[in-house]
Amino acid sequence: MKKPLLVLSILAGLAYLSGCTETHAETKAPATQMFKQPIDIAQVQSYPVQSWFTYTSRLEAVESVSLRPRVSGVVDSVNFREGQKVSAGDTLFTLDQRPFKTKVAELTAQLASANAVLQQAKNESKRAERLSKSNSIAQEELESRRSVLAQRQADVFATQAKLDAAQLDLTFTQVIAPIDGVVSRAEITTGNTVQAGQSELTHIVSDSHLYAYFDINERTWQNAFATLKGDKQTPVLMQLTAQQSFAHQGVIDFVDNRINEQTGTLRVRAIFDAESHLKPGAFARIRLATSDIKEQVLVPEKSIGTDLKNRFVLVTDENDVLQYRLVTLGERYGTLRAIISGLQVGDKIAVNGPARVGPGMPISPKIVEISTKDQLLVLGNTQRVLPALTMQRGE
Repeated sequence: MKKPLLVLSILAGLAYLSGCTETHAETKAPATQMFKQPIDIAQVQSYPVQSWFTYTSRLEAVESVSLRPRVSGVVDSVNFREGQKVSAGDTLFTLDQRPFKTKVAELTAQLASANAVLQQAKNESKRAERLSKSNSIAQEELESRRSVLAQRQADVFATQAKLDAAQLDLTFTQVIAPIDGVVSRAEITTGNTVQAGQSELTHIVSDSHLYAYFDINERTWQNAFATLKGDKQTPVLMQLTAQQSFAHQGVIDFVDNRINEQTGTLRVRAIFDAESHLKPGAFARIRLATSDIKEQVLVPEKSIGTDLKNRFVLVTDENDVLQYRLVTLGERYGTLRAIISGLQVGDKIAVNGPARVGPGMPISPKIVEISTKDQLLVLGNTQRVLPALTMQRGE
């Protein structure tokens, strides 16, 4: 009899404890339901935007010269400071002029001699012409003197041409800068022999503007840039290596006249004002916007969540409860992302996304605004330095 009584006592105790637990849970439940997570909520708006494309390039000088001597000789002096700015016409190198001056003097003397012989031939020809009128000279002699006169004139012309060439070679002993720009280091210094047209003395690049060439594939050209012209009316942005912003602005000044059949691309060139830190050969990223402007819903990138292969945002309903909403993403504009479908103007979304909350959760909304400050949405035809643009799109 004692054993059944013990079992009944245990069951009664468990029933009592279960009742106490349920009572405690019931008293706690209302307190949990009363708490609502405070969340930043923003009303969705649309903004005018352009589509952007990104290309890579290497900066090139508008003018570039590899300076070589036009005559052979020995370098007598180097007349510039390496890395300095030079102007067209500045003498950068001087070759030893003595052999060239000697040649000029020799040919000058030969020309004087040829002129003297020519004068004698002229006198003899005139005398023969007078004698021929009185038939005092044979016709063959007259023609011979005329021939000698022509030969002496040719000798003068030939000697004069040699003298002109020698004088020209003498001027070429002074190697001058053919363009304005910045000169590199002297590749050959004083005392070294140089060969005409072969020895590279130095290199000069212009410093007024810089080119950036890039290639647009044929499909993109036909779809987005078919009306693009090299008339310096279309602005572009440029970013250099290690720079965070696209602060350099230029314009399109050249569009090639044919599509490359081998690559299926069209060569386009942008031109930029030269600055002290812009160097030819530098790697650059070029961003080009389409001409059409369209309205697009933009939301903060951090408000978008990932669910397997889907992208979604959390929207609030009339009861301040978060709801799951699938969206289709467009381009990125800085910290903002375009939404192609899934949201409409006026919808309210959780700005910070699903990091702290989830669907079905009641919240205490804190209304904020989506800021487009410092986000480049539309590029106008302006010459001012523009803010950073970190949109991801390219070919």
